[in-house]
Amino acid sequence: MKNTMIALATAGLISFGTAAHAGDAAAGQAAYATCAGCHGGAGEGGVGPKLAGQAAADISAKLHKYKAGEQVGPMTSMMAPMAAGLSDADIENIAAYVATL
Repeated sequence: MKNTMIALATAGLISFGTAAHAGDAAAGQAAYATCAGCHGGAGEGGVGPKLAGQAAADISAKLHKYKAGEQVGPMTSMMAPMAAGLSDADIENIAAYVATL
């Protein structure tokens, strides 16, 4: 019984945590306009890498790292200033939109 209660509570927290971080893809589409110059209108890549096909969680994690000034890859010097002005909601919204590409 105790294990069942713990499992249900954990499942609820995981579900709540996922929902709490879900972004708004429509809002993300508008914000993505700034990204399209390097990543392409459909996330196909160009100056920047291809984003289409990446999971929202991966995009979000990378944007948060760029925003924090962490080294992510060879394009960090270009991406860090772009991410610096994004709110957490902006990041989640952009990530949600990119996941639809």
